[in-house]
Amino acid sequence: MMKSALTLLILMTMIACTQDPASNDDRAGNPFFAGLNDPVQYADVTHEHLTGYANITRTEIDKALEGIRKEKSPDFNNVFVAYDNIINDLSKASNNCFMFYWVSTDSLARARGLEGYQMLDSLATSLTSDAGIFKQMIAFANMEAYKKLTGHRKIFVDDVIRSFERAGVNLDPEPQARFKTLKAEISELSSQYSINMNTANQVLVLDEEGAEGLPENFKESYRVDGTRYEIPVMPATRRPVLNNASREETRKSFLMLYQNRAWEKNLEILGELVSKRYELARLMDHKSYAEYTTAEKMSKNPEVVWSFINDLIDRSEEKALKDSETLKKFRNRQWGVASTEPLNPWDVSFLRNQLLKSKYKVDHEAIREYLPMESCLSGMLDIYSELLGLEYRRVDNPSVWHEDVLLYEVLEEGSVIGRFYLDLYPRPHKESWFYGVGIKPGKQTETGYEIPVCMLLANFPSPTETLPSMLSHGELSTLFHEFGHIMDNMSYNGEFASQSGSKEDFAEAMSQIFENWIWDYDMLSTFAKHYETGEVLPREMFDNMQDAKNITSGLDAQGSLRSCVYDMVLYDSFDPGAGLDTDELWRKIDKQMALPMYIEGTHPQANWIHINTHPTYYYGYLWAEVFAQDMFTVFEKNGLTDTQTGKRYRQLILANGIQRDITEVVEEFLGRPSNNEAYIKSLGLK
Repeated sequence: MMKSALTLLILMTMIACTQDPASNDDRAGNPFFAGLNDPVQYADVTHEHLTGYANITRTEIDKALEGIRKEKSPDFNNVFVAYDNIINDLSKASNNCFMFYWVSTDSLARARGLEGYQMLDSLATSLTSDAGIFKQMIAFANMEAYKKLTGHRKIFVDDVIRSFERAGVNLDPEPQARFKTLKAEISELSSQYSINMNTANQVLVLDEEGAEGLPENFKESYRVDGTRYEIPVMPATRRPVLNNASREETRKSFLMLYQNRAWEKNLEILGELVSKRYELARLMDHKSYAEYTTAEKMSKNPEVVWSFINDLIDRSEEKALKDSETLKKFRNRQWGVASTEPLNPWDVSFLRNQLLKSKYKVDHEAIREYLPMESCLSGMLDIYSELLGLEYRRVDNPSVWHEDVLLYEVLEEGSVIGRFYLDLYPRPHKESWFYGVGIKPGKQTETGYEIPVCMLLANFPSPTETLPSMLSHGELSTLFHEFGHIMDNMSYNGEFASQSGSKEDFAEAMSQIFENWIWDYDMLSTFAKHYETGEVLPREMFDNMQDAKNITSGLDAQGSLRSCVYDMVLYDSFDPGAGLDTDELWRKIDKQMALPMYIEGTHPQANWIHINTHPTYYYGYLWAEVFAQDMFTVFEKNGLTDTQTGKRYRQLILANGIQRDITEVVEEFLGRPSNNEAYIKSLGLK
């Protein structure tokens, strides 16, 4: 999942940075004010530096904005290029502050990072409703020079103007004030939701009997004495427990805890978020928040999204029912029962894993031994390098925020075109999910091209004193996926920082496509080697995985679609007069879907990042997957390491950002209009 801290809506209302007696609002000595394309000396950053960086950036942006307002002869350079410079500086400072909130081991640095980000986010909100800046933009748009703009520059100007309009700049004073208040309140609520979720600190305590079936290396990571284990309930431990715990009570207890993180606080917050987002959309003359947000996505409107979702629900239902029957029959045989009861949600992953082992001879824990992180990382970089025509060079002794963090330079024909950091393992107080995080975008400046910098934030299994970090095949897929986001960032070489992103519901396609490479034995066998013996992953083991790839694809699709429906109903069907029971909504959706999945007494909506920070986003994973699988057909035809095809993909798709219409660019790459045939085939539905 790609995140840029500037675009996350998880923040509180404007809070001035707390001044520390030792803080210094001077560029001198502050590591963040490095020269063009010099890496930040992150190891030297203190909480005072974060406060100073945020304050200096705010002051300099205020001066730059005043300069635009006072321009007597507005033109493209002194209004729009100047605005892009502001966005670039704001993005860099905001992203760095938020990054320290996510990854720093120092509590003061985390606090000051969040404070700095909150202040800069408030500045970003007020910026796009600045009537004085907007007046200068419209003045240029009415000039002959605007009519002569073409290509990415015309798109840039139109997009910036539209972003101001969507931020309420044309509203009358009273509704505009309400718009700003709502934005601040939404940010505050969203921030609190995330804090509650990330500090829930749920722990499942198990004795030896309760831990039966769990992988030995996993158990060792959480052993507190000879027969007692304390397993933190978080995304990184979810799959190992639900896939392997032999005791039903262990699986059920874990899943109940997992889906109830922060529910006491976050249910009310979610209700307020939905209500306030609805009010904001109505202020902007949209019938729902979903209509307001989809207007800027590829989908354009909720009707298109609903059509997409409902079509996939219909297409996957038959396969989902067959998958369910397969698992129920297996359950009955394994457990010696003759039950017609539906599958318990906490049993699905376990039964699937047991079926893989017994029928398909697929043991994910045995496969893990062939996927040590060091080999996986090296092999992945080799594949990406050959495919995209790039070189990756590890930096020795980099200045980083934690000793485990790695730094790489990306080179094309000998020239450095970007840098990325790898923060791969969990630690206390670190953000617990998996993201490609933008630190700064690429951009043309007066003194040269500013190269992009980003970070892969992950929480893969940590190495121990006796064992290396080893990945499951699913975790390897996550690594390839998130690194795809990194390459998306690295590939952009456009003129403006503002065009470096992508349409929100297309962004995942550019990383999802790369997951296909680990489903090719010739690719996987180049690096999948046993951590002790060096033996290559046996072909038979891989073929078994391939045969079993879609054994629950229908069930999995229905699960994802259920979440898509929930997300869209929240934000497209909210009725302020009818009240909102977010638990009852799960029950209603269960009745509409082919298979029940809601667990009474749980509240997964209280710890679901997407409906908090990325409302009406979830369908985008499936939407993007359609494009990813369709684009992959070109590689299937030309070869998975065909550099010519890879470079063309990089230059057309990854480097594009939003400089050209995405649909148009995809069709140029494909040589035809896109369709969903490859995606449907990938699910085994054809």
